[in-house]
Amino acid sequence: MKTNRLNSFAAGLLIATAISGAVYIFSDNGSSSKTAVKPAEKQTTVKTELSEAEMKEKLAASGFVVETKADYDKNIAAAKAEGQKASANDANGKKVVYRAVIGVSQGMTSIDVGKMLVKGKIIKGSAFQFSQTVEKKKVENKLRPGTFVVDSDMTTDQVIATIFK
Repeated sequence: MKTNRLNSFAAGLLIATAISGAVYIFSDNGSSSKTAVKPAEKQTTVKTELSEAEMKEKLAASGFVVETKADYDKNIAAAKAEGQKASANDANGKKVVYRAVIGVSQGMTSIDVGKMLVKGKIIKGSAFQFSQTVEKKKVENKLRPGTFVVDSDMTTDQVIATIFK
């Protein structure tokens, strides 16, 4: 009785394979040379060449800004010059002080706090260096959740004293 079921199953697979093969061979998408349709014959779209003005109109209508390379280079040079002028003004005796509000939540580590301080330009160096300094002071376990205001005018020791209670 088991052999009969196995034979029936094998016969079913053979029939299904034969039908699938026949459909594949005789369909339009098959690899038969008689009915094969080349991809170029399927395409019915017509390519039209757009003038430069038409391309600019379409891009502008889609929300893009279109400018020539010369205009782009001129704008980039002007932005760089403005940035250098601003940094020169800062270097003329004016010290820039950055202030940040640091939110410490449950489960944060001294490296997480260091990353926020580096991102806020409060400390110089890396978050790892800040974490090492905290560990040298042996206050890494005194980090408590809360909101703290620090600025770049503070020393690293003052920042640590403010955040680590």
